[in-house]
Amino acid sequence: MAAQRVVIGFDSSTQSTKALAVDIDTGAVVGQGRAAHTVSEGSGRESDPEQWWRALGEAGAGTGWADRAAAVSIAGQQHGLVTLDAAGAPVRPALLWNDVRAAPQAAELRAAIGVAEIARRTGSVPTAAFTAAKWAWLRAVDPAAAGRVAAVRLPHDFLTERLSGAAVTDRGDASGTGWWGPDGYDHGVLSRIGLDPELLPQVLPPGAQAGVVRPGLPLRQGAPVATGTGDNMAAALGLGLLPGQPVLSLGTSGTVYAVGRTRPADPSGTVAGFADALGGWLPLACTLNCTFAVDRFAALLGRGREDVESGGTAVVLPYLDGERTPDLPAASGLVHGLRHDTTPGQLLQAAYDGAVQTLVAALDDVLRAGGEAPAPDVPLLLIGGGARGQAWQRTVLRLSGRAVQVPAARELVALGAAAQAAALLTGEPADAVARRWRTAEGRLLEPVTRDEATLERIADTLRRSGALQGAPAQDR
Repeated sequence: MAAQRVVIGFDSSTQSTKALAVDIDTGAVVGQGRAAHTVSEGSGRESDPEQWWRALGEAGAGTGWADRAAAVSIAGQQHGLVTLDAAGAPVRPALLWNDVRAAPQAAELRAAIGVAEIARRTGSVPTAAFTAAKWAWLRAVDPAAAGRVAAVRLPHDFLTERLSGAAVTDRGDASGTGWWGPDGYDHGVLSRIGLDPELLPQVLPPGAQAGVVRPGLPLRQGAPVATGTGDNMAAALGLGLLPGQPVLSLGTSGTVYAVGRTRPADPSGTVAGFADALGGWLPLACTLNCTFAVDRFAALLGRGREDVESGGTAVVLPYLDGERTPDLPAASGLVHGLRHDTTPGQLLQAAYDGAVQTLVAALDDVLRAGGEAPAPDVPLLLIGGGARGQAWQRTVLRLSGRAVQVPAARELVALGAAAQAAALLTGEPADAVARRWRTAEGRLLEPVTRDEATLERIADTLRRSGALQGAPAQDR
Protein backbone atom coordinates (compact mmCIF):
# COMPACT_ATOMS: atom_id res chain seq x y z
CA MET A 1 0.00 0.00 0.00
CA ALA A 2 1.30 3.46 -0.93
CA ALA A 3 2.15 5.78 1.93
CA GLN A 4 -0.42 8.44 2.72
CA ARG A 5 0.53 11.84 1.31
CA VAL A 6 -0.60 14.82 3.37
CA VAL A 7 -0.13 18.54 2.77
CA ILE A 8 -0.65 21.45 5.17
CA GLY A 9 -2.47 24.65 4.24
CA PHE A 10 -2.25 27.70 6.52
CA ASP A 11 -4.64 30.63 6.91
CA SER A 12 -2.95 33.53 8.68
CA SER A 13 -5.95 35.78 9.31
CA THR A 14 -6.60 38.90 11.34
CA GLN A 15 -7.41 37.06 14.55
CA SER A 16 -5.59 33.72 14.29
CA THR A 17 -3.62 31.22 12.25
CA LYS A 18 -5.45 28.05 11.25
CA ALA A 19 -3.75 24.99 9.76
CA LEU A 20 -5.31 22.01 8.00
CA ALA A 21 -3.51 18.75 7.21
CA VAL A 22 -5.25 17.29 4.16
CA ASP A 23 -4.91 13.93 2.42
CA ILE A 24 -3.91 14.69 -1.18
CA ASP A 25 -5.92 11.84 -2.70
CA THR A 26 -9.20 12.06 -0.79
CA GLY A 27 -9.34 15.63 0.51
CA ALA A 28 -9.98 14.32 4.02
CA VAL A 29 -8.85 16.66 6.79
CA VAL A 30 -6.61 14.50 8.98
CA GLY A 31 -5.40 17.16 11.41
CA GLN A 32 -6.13 20.73 12.49
CA GLY A 33 -4.29 23.38 14.47
CA ARG A 34 -5.00 26.93 15.58
CA ALA A 35 -3.15 29.73 17.36
CA ALA A 36 -4.56 33.16 18.24
CA HIS A 37 -3.22 36.58 17.25
CA THR A 38 -3.61 39.87 19.07
CA VAL A 39 -4.58 43.11 17.34
CA SER A 40 -3.98 46.56 18.79
CA GLU A 41 -7.06 48.45 19.91
CA GLY A 42 -5.50 51.92 19.85
CA SER A 43 -5.80 54.55 17.13
CA GLY A 44 -5.30 51.94 14.40
CA ARG A 45 -5.27 48.22 13.72
CA GLU A 46 -1.79 46.72 13.97
CA SER A 47 -0.15 43.36 14.76
CA ASP A 48 3.40 42.20 15.37
CA PRO A 49 4.39 39.95 12.42
CA GLU A 50 6.61 37.91 14.73
CA GLN A 51 3.49 36.58 16.47
CA TRP A 52 2.20 35.37 13.09
CA TRP A 53 5.42 33.39 12.67
CA ARG A 54 5.12 31.86 16.13
CA ALA A 55 1.44 31.11 15.50
CA LEU A 56 2.29 29.37 12.24
CA GLY A 57 4.62 26.98 14.04
CA GLU A 58 2.09 26.34 16.80
CA ALA A 59 -0.82 25.78 14.42
CA GLY A 60 1.27 23.53 12.19
CA ALA A 61 2.33 21.43 15.16
CA GLY A 62 -1.32 21.15 16.19
CA THR A 63 -2.14 19.24 13.00
CA GLY A 64 0.14 16.38 14.05
CA TRP A 65 1.70 16.33 10.57
CA ALA A 66 4.26 19.15 10.72
CA ASP A 67 7.23 16.79 10.54
CA ARG A 68 5.70 14.72 7.72
CA ALA A 69 3.99 17.25 5.43
CA ALA A 70 4.64 16.51 1.76
CA ALA A 71 4.19 20.20 0.84
CA VAL A 72 2.89 23.40 2.44
CA SER A 73 1.33 26.69 1.41
CA ILE A 74 0.36 29.86 3.28
CA ALA A 75 -2.62 32.13 2.61
CA GLY A 76 -2.86 35.41 4.49
CA GLN A 77 -4.98 38.45 5.13
CA GLN A 78 -4.84 40.88 2.23
CA HIS A 79 -3.44 44.41 2.10
CA GLY A 80 -1.39 44.38 5.33
CA LEU A 81 1.85 46.37 5.26
CA VAL A 82 4.84 44.46 6.66
CA THR A 83 8.06 46.48 6.78
CA LEU A 84 11.37 44.69 7.38
CA ASP A 85 14.88 45.95 8.10
CA ALA A 86 18.09 44.68 6.51
CA ALA A 87 18.19 41.75 8.93
CA GLY A 88 14.63 40.68 8.04
CA ALA A 89 13.14 41.86 11.35
CA PRO A 90 9.96 43.99 11.45
CA VAL A 91 10.69 47.73 11.61
CA ARG A 92 7.32 48.29 13.31
CA PRO A 93 4.01 46.47 13.80
CA ALA A 94 2.22 45.63 10.56
CA LEU A 95 -0.64 47.86 9.46
CA LEU A 96 -3.67 45.63 8.91
CA TRP A 97 -6.23 45.82 6.14
CA ASN A 98 -8.85 47.35 8.47
CA ASP A 99 -6.62 50.21 9.66
CA VAL A 100 -8.24 53.30 8.13
CA ARG A 101 -5.64 55.92 9.08
CA ALA A 102 -4.34 56.03 5.50
CA ALA A 103 -7.60 57.51 4.16
CA PRO A 104 -6.01 60.93 3.41
CA GLN A 105 -3.16 59.26 1.52
CA ALA A 106 -5.64 57.13 -0.47
CA ALA A 107 -7.53 60.30 -1.41
CA GLU A 108 -4.29 61.98 -2.47
CA LEU A 109 -3.39 59.01 -4.66
CA ARG A 110 -6.81 59.00 -6.30
CA ALA A 111 -6.59 62.74 -6.95
CA ALA A 112 -3.03 62.60 -8.29
CA ILE A 113 -3.63 59.82 -10.81
CA GLY A 114 -7.40 59.96 -11.31
CA VAL A 115 -9.88 57.25 -10.40
CA ALA A 116 -10.51 56.09 -13.97
CA GLU A 117 -6.79 55.94 -14.77
CA ILE A 118 -5.74 54.12 -11.62
CA ALA A 119 -8.61 51.64 -12.07
CA ARG A 120 -7.44 51.03 -15.63
CA ARG A 121 -3.84 50.46 -14.54
CA THR A 122 -4.25 48.50 -11.32
CA GLY A 123 -7.84 47.23 -11.55
CA SER A 124 -8.99 49.01 -8.38
CA VAL A 125 -9.61 52.44 -6.91
CA PRO A 126 -7.46 52.52 -3.75
CA THR A 127 -8.98 53.12 -0.34
CA ALA A 128 -7.35 53.23 3.09
CA ALA A 129 -7.25 49.42 3.05
CA PHE A 130 -4.81 49.20 0.14
CA THR A 131 -1.12 48.72 0.85
CA ALA A 132 -0.11 51.65 -1.37
CA ALA A 133 -2.01 54.08 0.86
CA LYS A 134 -0.52 52.51 3.99
CA TRP A 135 3.04 52.94 2.71
CA ALA A 136 2.31 56.59 1.87
CA TRP A 137 0.91 57.04 5.40
CA LEU A 138 4.03 55.56 6.98
CA ARG A 139 6.31 57.88 4.99
CA ALA A 140 4.18 60.85 6.04
CA VAL A 141 3.85 60.12 9.78
CA ASP A 142 7.08 58.23 10.55
CA PRO A 143 9.71 58.96 7.90
CA ALA A 144 12.48 57.68 10.19
CA ALA A 145 10.86 54.23 10.30
CA ALA A 146 10.24 54.30 6.55
CA GLY A 147 13.90 55.13 6.04
CA ARG A 148 14.97 51.94 7.83
CA VAL A 149 12.86 49.70 5.61
CA ALA A 150 14.84 47.28 3.45
CA ALA A 151 11.87 45.12 2.32
CA VAL A 152 8.11 45.57 1.99
CA ARG A 153 5.93 42.49 2.20
CA LEU A 154 2.32 41.39 2.49
CA PRO A 155 1.49 39.12 5.44
CA HIS A 156 1.60 35.90 3.45
CA ASP A 157 4.81 37.01 1.69
CA PHE A 158 6.50 37.56 5.04
CA LEU A 159 5.62 34.07 6.27
CA THR A 160 6.53 32.36 2.98
CA GLU A 161 9.91 34.09 3.03
CA ARG A 162 10.55 33.08 6.65
CA LEU A 163 9.69 29.50 5.75
CA SER A 164 11.57 29.16 2.47
CA GLY A 165 13.99 32.08 2.27
CA ALA A 166 12.37 33.17 -1.02
CA ALA A 167 11.31 36.80 -1.44
CA VAL A 168 8.28 36.06 -3.60
CA THR A 169 4.55 36.68 -3.87
CA ASP A 170 1.71 35.75 -6.23
CA ARG A 171 -0.44 37.79 -8.58
CA GLY A 172 -3.57 37.35 -6.43
CA ASP A 173 -2.26 38.97 -3.27
CA ALA A 174 -0.16 41.48 -5.23
CA SER A 175 -3.33 42.74 -6.94
CA GLY A 176 -4.57 44.07 -3.59
CA THR A 177 -1.64 46.42 -3.06
CA GLY A 178 -2.69 49.20 -5.41
CA TRP A 179 0.71 49.11 -7.14
CA TRP A 180 0.37 45.98 -9.31
CA GLY A 181 -1.35 45.48 -12.66
CA PRO A 182 -1.37 42.84 -15.40
CA ASP A 183 1.96 44.12 -16.69
CA GLY A 184 3.58 43.83 -13.25
CA TYR A 185 4.45 46.48 -10.69
CA ASP A 186 3.21 49.93 -11.72
CA HIS A 187 6.29 52.14 -11.47
CA GLY A 188 4.18 55.28 -11.80
CA VAL A 189 2.23 54.45 -8.65
CA LEU A 190 5.40 53.37 -6.84
CA SER A 191 7.10 56.63 -7.74
CA ARG A 192 4.09 58.64 -6.59
CA ILE A 193 4.17 57.02 -3.12
CA GLY A 194 7.97 56.97 -2.89
CA LEU A 195 8.49 53.20 -2.84
CA ASP A 196 11.56 51.66 -4.47
CA PRO A 197 10.48 48.57 -6.47
CA GLU A 198 13.70 46.86 -5.33
CA LEU A 199 12.08 46.53 -1.89
CA LEU A 200 9.29 44.34 -3.28
CA PRO A 201 9.13 40.56 -3.77
CA GLN A 202 9.18 38.81 -7.12
CA VAL A 203 5.72 37.92 -8.46
CA LEU A 204 5.78 34.24 -9.40
CA PRO A 205 3.46 32.73 -12.04
CA PRO A 206 0.47 30.63 -10.96
CA GLY A 207 1.38 27.13 -9.82
CA ALA A 208 5.05 27.95 -9.23
CA GLN A 209 7.02 26.70 -6.25
CA ALA A 210 8.48 29.35 -3.95
CA GLY A 211 11.16 27.06 -2.51
CA VAL A 212 11.49 24.44 0.19
CA VAL A 213 11.28 24.55 3.98
CA ARG A 214 14.62 25.64 5.41
CA PRO A 215 16.48 23.67 8.08
CA GLY A 216 15.69 24.18 11.75
CA LEU A 217 12.06 25.23 11.31
CA PRO A 218 8.86 23.72 12.75
CA LEU A 219 7.96 21.97 9.46
CA ARG A 220 9.64 19.16 7.57
CA GLN A 221 12.95 20.30 6.11
CA GLY A 222 12.93 20.23 2.31
CA ALA A 223 9.14 20.13 1.92
CA PRO A 224 8.07 22.11 -1.17
CA VAL A 225 6.52 25.52 -0.40
CA ALA A 226 3.94 26.98 -2.80
CA THR A 227 3.77 30.71 -3.51
CA GLY A 228 0.70 31.14 -1.30
CA THR A 229 -1.86 33.86 -1.93
CA GLY A 230 -4.34 36.24 -0.30
CA ASP A 231 -7.19 34.94 1.82
CA ASN A 232 -9.99 35.65 -0.65
CA MET A 233 -8.04 34.08 -3.50
CA ALA A 234 -7.34 31.03 -1.34
CA ALA A 235 -11.02 30.64 -0.46
CA ALA A 236 -11.86 30.72 -4.18
CA LEU A 237 -9.32 27.94 -4.70
CA GLY A 238 -10.68 26.05 -1.70
CA LEU A 239 -14.13 26.04 -3.28
CA GLY A 240 -12.83 25.04 -6.71
CA LEU A 241 -14.75 28.08 -7.93
CA LEU A 242 -15.83 28.27 -11.58
CA PRO A 243 -16.60 31.53 -13.43
CA GLY A 244 -20.00 33.01 -12.65
CA GLN A 245 -20.46 31.25 -9.29
CA PRO A 246 -20.94 34.01 -6.67
CA VAL A 247 -19.60 33.78 -3.13
CA LEU A 248 -20.58 35.78 -0.06
CA SER A 249 -18.14 35.50 2.84
CA LEU A 250 -19.14 36.52 6.37
CA GLY A 251 -16.15 37.18 8.59
CA THR A 252 -14.53 40.15 10.32
CA SER A 253 -15.11 41.74 6.93
CA GLY A 254 -17.86 40.88 4.50
CA THR A 255 -16.98 40.12 0.90
CA VAL A 256 -18.80 39.10 -2.24
CA TYR A 257 -16.81 37.86 -5.22
CA ALA A 258 -16.72 35.56 -8.23
CA VAL A 259 -14.06 34.22 -10.57
CA GLY A 260 -14.12 36.34 -13.73
CA ARG A 261 -13.03 35.75 -17.30
CA THR A 262 -12.16 39.38 -18.03
CA ARG A 263 -10.04 41.88 -16.12
CA PRO A 264 -12.19 44.22 -13.97
CA ALA A 265 -11.64 47.98 -13.83
CA ASP A 266 -14.48 49.72 -11.93
CA PRO A 267 -13.83 53.47 -11.61
CA SER A 268 -16.67 53.78 -9.07
CA GLY A 269 -14.53 51.85 -6.59
CA THR A 270 -17.34 49.47 -5.61
CA VAL A 271 -15.66 46.45 -7.21
CA ALA A 272 -11.98 45.77 -6.58
CA GLY A 273 -10.36 44.29 -9.68
CA PHE A 274 -8.28 41.59 -8.03
CA ALA A 275 -6.48 38.78 -9.80
CA ASP A 276 -7.11 35.24 -8.67
CA ALA A 277 -4.38 32.78 -7.68
CA LEU A 278 -4.49 31.12 -11.10
CA GLY A 279 -4.62 32.97 -14.42
CA GLY A 280 -7.97 34.69 -14.10
CA TRP A 281 -9.58 37.45 -12.09
CA LEU A 282 -11.50 37.83 -8.84
CA PRO A 283 -13.72 40.93 -8.87
CA LEU A 284 -14.67 41.59 -5.26
CA ALA A 285 -16.65 44.01 -3.10
CA CYS A 286 -15.70 44.30 0.57
CA THR A 287 -17.18 45.86 3.69
CA LEU A 288 -15.20 46.42 6.88
CA ASN A 289 -18.09 45.78 9.24
CA CYS A 290 -19.62 42.34 9.29
CA THR A 291 -19.81 39.66 12.01
CA PHE A 292 -17.89 41.59 14.68
CA ALA A 293 -20.06 44.67 14.18
CA VAL A 294 -23.29 42.69 14.46
CA ASP A 295 -21.99 40.85 17.52
CA ARG A 296 -21.22 44.23 19.07
CA PHE A 297 -24.81 45.34 18.50
CA ALA A 298 -26.03 42.11 20.10
CA ALA A 299 -23.83 42.78 23.15
CA LEU A 300 -25.05 46.38 23.44
CA LEU A 301 -28.64 45.14 23.33
CA GLY A 302 -27.96 42.35 25.81
CA ARG A 303 -29.14 39.68 23.38
CA GLY A 304 -27.71 36.52 21.85
CA ARG A 305 -26.70 36.81 18.23
CA GLU A 306 -29.68 34.65 17.12
CA ASP A 307 -32.25 36.62 19.15
CA VAL A 308 -33.66 38.58 16.22
CA GLU A 309 -37.25 39.58 15.47
CA SER A 310 -38.89 40.53 12.19
CA GLY A 311 -40.79 43.72 11.51
CA GLY A 312 -40.25 47.32 12.51
CA THR A 313 -38.89 50.36 10.69
CA ALA A 314 -35.40 50.63 12.16
CA VAL A 315 -32.35 50.95 9.92
CA VAL A 316 -28.83 50.29 11.19
CA LEU A 317 -25.69 51.23 9.28
CA PRO A 318 -23.15 49.29 11.38
CA TYR A 319 -20.08 51.33 10.41
CA LEU A 320 -18.36 50.87 13.76
CA ASP A 321 -14.85 51.02 12.29
CA GLY A 322 -15.48 53.43 9.44
CA GLU A 323 -16.37 51.72 6.18
CA ARG A 324 -14.76 50.64 2.91
CA THR A 325 -17.87 50.12 0.74
CA PRO A 326 -19.12 52.80 0.65
CA ASP A 327 -15.72 54.50 1.17
CA LEU A 328 -16.39 56.27 4.49
CA PRO A 329 -13.30 55.73 6.65
CA ALA A 330 -14.35 58.32 9.23
CA ALA A 331 -17.97 57.17 9.53
CA SER A 332 -19.54 55.81 12.70
CA GLY A 333 -22.57 53.60 13.23
CA LEU A 334 -26.00 55.04 12.55
CA VAL A 335 -29.41 53.98 13.90
CA HIS A 336 -32.46 55.49 12.20
CA GLY A 337 -36.21 54.99 12.23
CA LEU A 338 -36.75 54.05 15.88
CA ARG A 339 -40.35 53.95 17.17
CA HIS A 340 -41.92 53.41 20.59
CA ASP A 341 -42.71 49.86 19.60
CA THR A 342 -39.24 49.01 18.19
CA THR A 343 -37.96 45.93 19.99
CA PRO A 344 -34.33 44.98 20.73
CA GLY A 345 -34.76 41.95 18.46
CA GLN A 346 -35.90 44.16 15.57
CA LEU A 347 -32.92 46.46 16.11
CA LEU A 348 -30.54 43.51 16.04
CA GLN A 349 -32.13 42.25 12.84
CA ALA A 350 -31.63 45.72 11.36
CA ALA A 351 -27.92 45.43 12.14
CA TYR A 352 -27.80 42.15 10.19
CA ASP A 353 -29.67 43.83 7.33
CA GLY A 354 -27.27 46.76 7.26
CA ALA A 355 -24.25 44.47 7.15
CA VAL A 356 -25.62 42.37 4.27
CA GLN A 357 -27.27 45.05 2.13
CA THR A 358 -24.09 46.49 0.61
CA LEU A 359 -22.85 43.04 -0.38
CA VAL A 360 -26.03 41.85 -2.08
CA ALA A 361 -26.37 45.24 -3.80
CA ALA A 362 -22.87 44.81 -5.25
CA LEU A 363 -23.40 41.21 -6.39
CA ASP A 364 -24.50 41.93 -9.95
CA ASP A 365 -21.73 44.54 -10.34
CA VAL A 366 -19.17 41.92 -9.27
CA LEU A 367 -20.43 39.43 -11.85
CA ARG A 368 -20.51 41.99 -14.66
CA ALA A 369 -17.02 43.22 -13.79
CA GLY A 370 -15.72 39.71 -14.41
CA GLY A 371 -17.49 39.39 -17.73
CA GLU A 372 -20.40 37.28 -16.46
CA ALA A 373 -24.09 38.00 -16.94
CA PRO A 374 -25.91 37.95 -13.59
CA ALA A 375 -27.84 34.69 -13.29
CA PRO A 376 -30.35 34.81 -10.42
CA ASP A 377 -30.90 31.05 -10.54
CA VAL A 378 -27.27 30.26 -9.63
CA PRO A 379 -26.98 29.61 -5.87
CA LEU A 380 -24.96 31.98 -3.74
CA LEU A 381 -22.20 30.13 -1.87
CA LEU A 382 -22.22 31.32 1.76
CA ILE A 383 -18.92 30.89 3.61
CA GLY A 384 -16.98 32.35 6.53
CA GLY A 385 -17.47 32.34 10.27
CA GLY A 386 -21.04 33.64 10.08
CA ALA A 387 -22.22 31.24 7.37
CA ARG A 388 -23.63 28.68 9.81
CA GLY A 389 -25.56 31.23 11.85
CA GLN A 390 -29.30 30.94 11.30
CA ALA A 391 -29.84 34.71 11.47
CA TRP A 392 -27.11 35.31 8.89
CA GLN A 393 -28.53 32.65 6.57
CA ARG A 394 -32.07 34.00 6.77
CA THR A 395 -30.87 37.57 6.19
CA VAL A 396 -28.84 36.63 3.09
CA LEU A 397 -31.76 34.60 1.72
CA ARG A 398 -34.23 37.43 2.30
CA LEU A 399 -32.10 40.25 0.89
CA SER A 400 -30.53 38.38 -2.04
CA GLY A 401 -33.62 36.55 -3.29
CA ARG A 402 -31.29 33.71 -4.34
CA ALA A 403 -30.89 30.13 -3.31
CA VAL A 404 -28.03 29.84 -0.84
CA GLN A 405 -25.64 26.92 -0.58
CA VAL A 406 -23.60 26.45 2.60
CA PRO A 407 -20.54 24.26 1.90
CA ALA A 408 -19.96 21.58 4.52
CA ALA A 409 -16.18 22.15 4.33
CA ARG A 410 -14.75 24.41 7.02
CA GLU A 411 -11.73 26.74 6.93
CA LEU A 412 -11.85 27.24 3.17
CA VAL A 413 -8.89 29.63 3.13
CA ALA A 414 -6.62 27.00 4.69
CA LEU A 415 -8.23 24.38 2.45
CA GLY A 416 -7.40 26.48 -0.61
CA ALA A 417 -3.80 26.80 0.55
CA ALA A 418 -3.72 23.01 0.99
CA ALA A 419 -5.00 22.58 -2.58
CA GLN A 420 -2.23 24.90 -3.75
CA ALA A 421 0.34 22.77 -1.92
CA ALA A 422 -1.15 19.56 -3.33
CA ALA A 423 -1.00 20.98 -6.85
CA LEU A 424 2.79 21.18 -6.56
CA LEU A 425 2.84 17.39 -6.22
CA THR A 426 0.05 16.30 -8.55
CA GLY A 427 0.55 18.74 -11.44
CA GLU A 428 -3.13 19.72 -11.40
CA PRO A 429 -4.40 23.30 -11.17
CA ALA A 430 -5.20 24.03 -7.54
CA ASP A 431 -8.90 24.65 -8.20
CA ALA A 432 -9.15 21.26 -9.94
CA VAL A 433 -7.69 19.66 -6.81
CA ALA A 434 -10.45 21.28 -4.72
CA ARG A 435 -13.17 20.16 -7.13
CA ARG A 436 -11.80 16.63 -6.89
CA TRP A 437 -12.05 16.99 -3.11
CA ARG A 438 -15.72 18.12 -3.56
CA THR A 439 -15.25 21.01 -1.15
CA ALA A 440 -18.20 23.14 -2.29
CA GLU A 441 -20.84 20.53 -1.56
CA GLY A 442 -23.30 21.40 1.17
CA ARG A 443 -26.87 22.12 2.18
CA LEU A 444 -28.96 24.07 -0.32
CA LEU A 445 -31.42 26.64 1.08
CA GLU A 446 -34.30 27.41 -1.26
CA PRO A 447 -34.80 31.05 -2.28
CA VAL A 448 -37.42 33.32 -0.74
CA THR A 449 -39.03 36.48 -2.09
CA ARG A 450 -36.53 39.32 -2.08
CA ASP A 451 -37.28 41.89 0.64
CA GLU A 452 -37.31 44.97 -1.56
CA ALA A 453 -38.89 47.16 1.14
CA THR A 454 -35.98 46.67 3.55
CA LEU A 455 -33.40 47.16 0.78
CA GLU A 456 -35.05 50.42 -0.28
CA ARG A 457 -35.35 51.62 3.33
CA ILE A 458 -31.61 51.12 3.83
CA ALA A 459 -30.76 52.71 0.47
CA ASP A 460 -32.97 55.71 1.28
CA THR A 461 -31.26 56.14 4.66
CA LEU A 462 -27.86 56.06 2.93
CA ARG A 463 -28.97 58.71 0.45
CA ARG A 464 -30.40 61.01 3.10
CA SER A 465 -27.97 60.53 5.94
CA GLY A 466 -25.08 62.77 6.87
CA ALA A 467 -22.86 59.67 6.87
CA LEU A 468 -22.23 60.28 3.19
CA GLN A 469 -20.64 63.68 3.78
CA GLY A 470 -17.01 63.52 2.83
CA ALA A 471 -17.40 60.41 0.67
CA PRO A 472 -15.24 60.32 -2.47
CA ALA A 473 -16.91 61.70 -5.55
CA GLN A 474 -17.25 58.29 -7.17
CA ASP A 475 -19.40 57.09 -4.27
CA ARG A 476 -21.83 60.00 -4.22
